[in-house]
Amino acid sequence: MAESRTSTSPWVSVRLGTMASVTIRIGLTGGIAAGKSTVAAHLRDLGAFLIDYDELAREVVAPGSEGLQRIVDCFGADALDGRGGLNRTWMAERVFSDQVSEGMRKRLDDIEHPLIYQLALRREREATAMDPQAVIVHDVPLLAEVIDAMPMRFDHIVTVEAPADVRVRRMMMTRGMSAEQARARIRHQSSEREREAIADAVIDATQNIEHMFEHIDRLYAQWCSEAR
Repeated sequence: MAESRTSTSPWVSVRLGTMASVTIRIGLTGGIAAGKSTVAAHLRDLGAFLIDYDELAREVVAPGSEGLQRIVDCFGADALDGRGGLNRTWMAERVFSDQVSEGMRKRLDDIEHPLIYQLALRREREATAMDPQAVIVHDVPLLAEVIDAMPMRFDHIVTVEAPADVRVRRMMMTRGMSAEQARARIRHQSSEREREAIADAVIDATQNIEHMFEHIDRLYAQWCSEAR
């Protein structure tokens, strides 16, 4: 497992001033349907300030937003649903399908990611204004894919893992996906090896939940100690 990494993005030079106020910044990632949301919720319960990038992604493409208008300009009016919001089913078929080129996904990422990072840094400023020693957790599903483009570094990175067959069953049960749809989503993410390569802690989400929470508790206690 690797040490925590520093972004090489040109954004760093203009955002570096915001980083000094963050005592401990954690990157949380994991394979889709591995159990990351359970870990994130427990960290929030322990007192961490959680920045959920799925929530940020929804916010930057909300009806009337700059992000949604850029998507419509790029992909056309079919990207909208009947209520003027993002047609997520239509977009998923064109961005995550195995029949689609990587260029389609990059076009969407180039629109959304800078807006998401701006919003994440704004959330950090709000957190540190309330508590200069806050443990701030960035919950980033695709951290391994985007870490080098992010305008911040992480003091620690945690990945939550479970076998692919377990994750496929979970997506079929909880998200109504077919087995092939679930496998396609897994194929469009980084591999377990790639996530573990950037992490300094791996959480096995197939273990007994009490044991998993004990592992998280120990990590959080360590981070709080570092913040003090």
